[in-house]
Amino acid sequence: MRTLLSGGTVLSMRDRAAVAPEPADVLIEDDRIAEVAPRLAAEAADRVIDASDMLLMPGMVNAHIHTEQNSFRGRYPGLPLEVLMLYAYPLTGAAPLDAEAIRLRTMLAGIESLKSGVTSILDDVMEVPTQGLEQLGSVFRAYDEIGMRANVSGHVINRPFFETIPYLEDTLPASLKERFLQVPPLSLDAYMDFCGEAVARFHATGNGRLRYVVAPSGPQRCTEELLGTVAEFSRTAGVPFHIHILETRVQRVTGSRLYGKSLIQLMADLDALHEMTSIAHAIWIDDADIELIASRGASVAHNPICNLRIGSGVAPLRALLSAGVNVALGTDGISSNDSCRLFDVMKAAGIVHTLATDDYDEWPTAHEILWAATRGGARALGLDREIGSIEPGKKADLVALDLCTPSFVPVNDLPTQLVYAENGSSVRLVMVNGEIVVEDGACTKVDEAAVLREARTVLGEFLSRHARVEDEARELEPYLRAVYERCLAEHRSGLAVGV
Repeated sequence: MRTLLSGGTVLSMRDRAAVAPEPADVLIEDDRIAEVAPRLAAEAADRVIDASDMLLMPGMVNAHIHTEQNSFRGRYPGLPLEVLMLYAYPLTGAAPLDAEAIRLRTMLAGIESLKSGVTSILDDVMEVPTQGLEQLGSVFRAYDEIGMRANVSGHVINRPFFETIPYLEDTLPASLKERFLQVPPLSLDAYMDFCGEAVARFHATGNGRLRYVVAPSGPQRCTEELLGTVAEFSRTAGVPFHIHILETRVQRVTGSRLYGKSLIQLMADLDALHEMTSIAHAIWIDDADIELIASRGASVAHNPICNLRIGSGVAPLRALLSAGVNVALGTDGISSNDSCRLFDVMKAAGIVHTLATDDYDEWPTAHEILWAATRGGARALGLDREIGSIEPGKKADLVALDLCTPSFVPVNDLPTQLVYAENGSSVRLVMVNGEIVVEDGACTKVDEAAVLREARTVLGEFLSRHARVEDEARELEPYLRAVYERCLAEHRSGLAVGV
């Protein structure tokens, strides 16, 4: 099948240096881009799509999201992560969702993502009490049905929650500790068996669009043995390794109190930083951490909206880029962002870092932000040779935006308008792997209205059950608040390593 996108304006993202969008046709053969050039012959194509008055750009990559949070959109006020986890993650145990509810929950995120120009996603799925192969299979099935490219994780925590935050073990009454111990931690052998079976069943399925990811939750939430073993599995099995590190000031204190070192240094000592490692957040890092990340070739998934929404902080974007660290963009969980729209994230990333310095030459450029949303995301997912730009040989993952919308009238500078003026409403066509999955602004492979109707019923029933978890969270919150405030005081006093 040969498809020609004719007469468009192409933002190729083929070069690190900023290159202005230019008029060109794009010829797609099966799942790959065959040619990009002005005035290609229409007779060579089976289908010709008129792309005049359209901007063609690479499909964007959401390098960090938790779609299991889809039930909690707009449910919680601003809460710091350590407190939010009590409500949004039933760490004291809860009935798991069935396979169909998980499929619907994932479909909601997929629909919103595709329709706003995101063609690839790293979905760090945390199921409670533990993830089973049937549950994981439901996530893969949803992305396969909708036609999206997805890296899907097996998220794991194998230490009790109260051991992962300084001072909490000494603060909680024994009766409340017992609640956390109701969910026994997963053994290393059980997790590695699960990962092996997940790779065998799901990795490289969906015509190569779908991949499995190993995802220890964070260094403080997993044993050192698990971190080292999983990092080696990532290398030998050829699957990405995804992990949260230094998202909050509490976690900076955690490294000091539990290990006597930064959590980045801990990962390096365990040989768990490598080119297939992507780090979510990396906010409270110092120069030594940045040097380690850069030297090991790891990536950082930057989540500015979530980081602001829950008061985590602002990552040192310019320092990361200056050190040569690959930076991608993510939305993070829908309980701490409330949408899957990466256009919103691009705008936030372009704006918030102007506060870091008065030297406006150091402020992020629109091209740098777009690079993080496309090429940086592709690199973070281990797909930089396959996606992220519009050039011959790459997979045909691309987005067409209508230039006759308020976001682009008049046209002054298209990259700047993409970052600061557009919100996804101009997306008209989305292609993944050479297949049109959004046309005229609607998903082509699923009945959106039916998905929304079913999800409203199923997830509404889940929330009625989840109320019990929230009652327990309210009982636990004062203890977390006290520890949170103690850690902040310690952080401000400079007692934490590297602060």
